[in-house]
Amino acid sequence: MAIFRSLLFMLILLLVTPPYTLLVILCRPLPHHMRRLSVVPWVNFVIWLVKHVLGIPYRLLGAENLPMRPVVVLCKHQSAWETLMLQEVFKDTVFVWRKEIKYLPFFGWALASIPMIETDRSASKSSLKRLVEQGRDRLDNGYTVIIFPEGTRSQPGSKNRYKGGGALLAVETGTPVVPVALNSGEFWGRNALFKKCGVVTVSVGPAIDPAGLSASEVLARAENWIEAEMARISPQLYGGAQ
Repeated sequence: MAIFRSLLFMLILLLVTPPYTLLVILCRPLPHHMRRLSVVPWVNFVIWLVKHVLGIPYRLLGAENLPMRPVVVLCKHQSAWETLMLQEVFKDTVFVWRKEIKYLPFFGWALASIPMIETDRSASKSSLKRLVEQGRDRLDNGYTVIIFPEGTRSQPGSKNRYKGGGALLAVETGTPVVPVALNSGEFWGRNALFKKCGVVTVSVGPAIDPAGLSASEVLARAENWIEAEMARISPQLYGGAQ
């Protein structure tokens, strides 16, 4: 059944995404907010597919911590699942993407039309400066900026080195950081064609006020909360709740 669900999901995406992407590309002359809104119907449709075709809904912990203003979200990254579903959890979001993604047929072209925030794998001063400049603009325009500080997807039960770009953006703009832990990789594996049915746990932590803190201190607080929460929601993989 899981194999059938996964194949049906991919077939529907292959049929729907290319023509919709062309419509999004035609919206490039429009203002930023209108271009961002142009992808909302597609995102909502795919979220419905994830929940009802793949059978991977989620339960939300820490709903009381959801912000009423634009924030910087630092989130655990295990699969493509969160790039879709976090757009339902948080209002008016943009993501930080590796710039190479915009060259992917259809999906990447649509991202380049919105646009999201581009970055690269380096942690050079110029790269961080561009991240802060673009991030400040998105925050000023009312968007919540979602960043995966590990940079790439981690296997369930493991972690990658946390990078400080998102924390720097928060400190430079005086924007609170909201940490998020999740276990999507237990159902939607990295580069996995076939997904497993199951309920993902998404846990939203208390906001971290960057006032008076350095970027490294903000990052350390977010990392400590996320990894401790990962041990709580997936104790079988992270060695027990801390």
